[in-house]
Amino acid sequence: MANGPAGQALLALERGQDARHWLANLVAEPVLAHPEEASLFDGAPAVAFTLAATDQHRALAALDEHVEKITRCRLETAYQRMARGELADKREFDLIGGLTGLGAYLLRRGANDELLREVLRYLVCLTQPHQDGHPGWWATDGPTGAGPAWQNGHGNLGMAHGICGPLALLSLALRRGIVVSGQTAAINRICQWLDRWRCGTPPRAWWPEAITHADHARGIVERPGPSRPSWCYGTPGIARAQQVAGLALRDRTRWRLAEDILSWCLTDEQQLAQLGDVSLCHGWAGVVHTAWRASRHNDQLAATLPRLLNGLTAHLARQPPSSRGLLTGATGAILAQRATRTNTPPVTQWDTCLLLSE
Repeated sequence: MANGPAGQALLALERGQDARHWLANLVAEPVLAHPEEASLFDGAPAVAFTLAATDQHRALAALDEHVEKITRCRLETAYQRMARGELADKREFDLIGGLTGLGAYLLRRGANDELLREVLRYLVCLTQPHQDGHPGWWATDGPTGAGPAWQNGHGNLGMAHGICGPLALLSLALRRGIVVSGQTAAINRICQWLDRWRCGTPPRAWWPEAITHADHARGIVERPGPSRPSWCYGTPGIARAQQVAGLALRDRTRWRLAEDILSWCLTDEQQLAQLGDVSLCHGWAGVVHTAWRASRHNDQLAATLPRLLNGLTAHLARQPPSSRGLLTGATGAILAQRATRTNTPPVTQWDTCLLLSE
């Protein structure tokens, strides 16, 4: 779904066009269903997510069986890892490759709330701290693999690969009345950890992408300033997750603080200048769509949209991506443009895969 025909199929469906060509391409080769490899963005769950926007009920039912098997296998493996007292690999729990992503599909599908609750129960367990004081989602290596700074693992804050993905899923489920024991406490634990690592003075505040073991030992992050604003790792995704958490908990202070920080980020030229492409993942489209979703609760954020949309449109015309994929290509940028221009929630609910939907 990141780079393949799923994005084109969803764009055609969003426009009310015939998507059969792209759907056929989606299943032109055998669909990956191995529990250790399939995820929301690859294999059976990705195909199922796309077909959920169609009337292909028989094929979707067959895929749902695979998604359930994959999810249960992943849950069993995760609980075995917890029982051994080992640290998690971020791909166990994250949105792109892990159980949070499978939970996002189940949230989108709305047909197996009990399996979704099992994923939520796992995420509640994940938020319990380790005996050494690290959070339960402390990962075994670094954000992009091994390296001297990451030899004792890291705490990832991002939406794509970090704890803000689970935070968003727990919060969106709570807002929809899908609740498990300990869910509210888990949301609060994550939010308190994010508070601990927030840098600057609100509203001129930001979060680092990841916390090293040395950061954790010092209790402070030594970074020169905000990194690239993005959906995947940056302040937009992190702030949006906390806005949704505040709305779910009816904590007005938290959601307003998240909105104020996001508003500063979206109007800070130094941060926006770090955007290097138009993608949903880490570029202009992700910023625009995150801002648009967040702005539905805040007029100050809504006021930033025309300028942000102009920035996305200009960059898309000047330097269109070579890929047509959803996450990193032109398709995602066009979908983000469409939602903001029409000010209409996507009929396909495509942005559930980013955990940006309501």
